[in-house]
Amino acid sequence: MVVVIPRLLRGSLGTICTQAAPLRSTPSALRYFTRSSVMKSKRRPDHLERTADVVRQEVVSAAKVCGVASESPSVKRLRLLVADKDFSFKAGQWVDFFIPGVSVVGGFSICSSPRLLEQERMIELAVKFANHPPALWIHNQCTLDSEVAVRVGGEFFFDPQPTDASRNLVLIAGGVGINPLLSILRHAADLLRERASKGQGYEMGTVRLLYSAKDTSELLFKKNILDLVNEFPEKIACSLHVTKQTTQITADLRPYITEGRITQKEIRDHISKETLFYICGPPPMTDFFSKELESSHVPREHICFEKWW
Repeated sequence: MVVVIPRLLRGSLGTICTQAAPLRSTPSALRYFTRSSVMKSKRRPDHLERTADVVRQEVVSAAKVCGVASESPSVKRLRLLVADKDFSFKAGQWVDFFIPGVSVVGGFSICSSPRLLEQERMIELAVKFANHPPALWIHNQCTLDSEVAVRVGGEFFFDPQPTDASRNLVLIAGGVGINPLLSILRHAADLLRERASKGQGYEMGTVRLLYSAKDTSELLFKKNILDLVNEFPEKIACSLHVTKQTTQITADLRPYITEGRITQKEIRDHISKETLFYICGPPPMTDFFSKELESSHVPREHICFEKWW
């Protein structure tokens, strides 16, 4: 099967990471393609331009929409079936998102775990409404059985091997920046389950999620996150922050909610030589916390961050 890719123009993701390893390209019967060079202009750089130097897999895989739901008032969650066995990803990575008839290319982080793909050939995305052709299509036109194409990229991931040293994780998310961090959180939970059931595999340390949004309605995947906290109370913890809450916080969320932004002290409290920090959110947030960690003498190779534009 050949996937024909539309003209490559615009998307929504920027990536920076200080500790990534290169990806291996995967052979496929699908058509390979290359990015055309982009003329300089004063317009805002698009997804493909911002990520032009970021490693991608070469294969573009067909995908079919098999689930569409509202995750919040402003975010749609998609479940995609990717039958291509050559398609794979690491927790935290994103996809170039190609829509037939739409010349603009999206860039969306995968929020599901690699295990879901291995077991069911499914991936999940969560896309915030925006005046941007791929997001508009997802919110206004996407239906069950819609066909798209995806290609994996990104140097922001957590992919430990069984013999690697145990690490703690601190995941710092702002808004829809929760997506790649939820993938990492779910992957960590899968590693904990594997270790518990088989007595072997990677020995996962603790995981702490610090997640900030405008209000509780925009805290995405609340139930999924709290289910993992309750499943692994000695390993997984979360602190959920709201900055503009105007309604009463429900009793089930209250123990986990802090009103106000994530603070430097919260971050410093979790610094150790065994801890890796993953940050994803708006550029000012990622810049602030990455610089704060560096000023606290966290090695640069222990800080990985991604900017959503």
